[in-house]
This record gives sequence, C-alpha cells and structure tokens, in this order.
Amino acid sequence: MSKVRKNIYDLLRGSFLTDESSFKNWRILIFVVVLLLVMIYSSHSADAKVVQIAALNKKKRELRAEDVDTSTELMRMKLESSIRDKVKSKGLYPAKKPPQKIKVTYNKE
Repeated sequence: MSKVRKNIYDLLRGSFLTDESSFKNWRILIFVVVLLLVMIYSSHSADAKVVQIAALNKKKRELRAEDVDTSTELMRMKLESSIRDKVKSKGLYPAKKPPQKIKVTYNKE
C-alpha cells in the first residue's frame, strides 16, 4: 500500500484520534467545534434580529399610515365649512358685518 493511500485510510478510520499523539488533535478538534458553535449561534442571532427588524418596519409603516389618516381627518375637521355645519345646530351663524378693530391710544403727559 502506498503512503498516500495509507494516510487517507488512516484519516477515514479516525486513527488520528486514537493514537498516542491524539491529545493535540483532540484539543484542535474541540477548538474547531467551539468555533463552529459560536458561528452557528451568531448566525441564528443575526437571523432573529433581521426578523425583528422586519416586524418593526411593518409596525412603523402601519403607524405612519394611521398618522396620515388622523392628520387628514383633523384637517377636514378644521375647515371653516365643517365648523359652520357643526355650530349651525347650536344656533350660531356667521356674522353679517365684519368685526371692527378697536384701537387704544395712550396720552403720555
């Protein structure tokens, strides 16, 4: 058996984990596994944050639409014609002659 075939066969059998110098291999293997777990955790955390951001953006759009609707309704309520219609039932009507300006003068003697 050639040396390359023997090395590949030993690698597939996992003999690098069971021979006398395997302690170094186990440390490296455990380190790699810990790094992989950290990477998986961080990717899941990032995915959760993306989902949360999407939900918050949707809520923001809904609130903005509600704000526009409320502002439109308020502008309609502030129109002079709508105010006239509302106070007409209470017996108030617009003045027939315009208001007069009162001017106050002081004599400083």
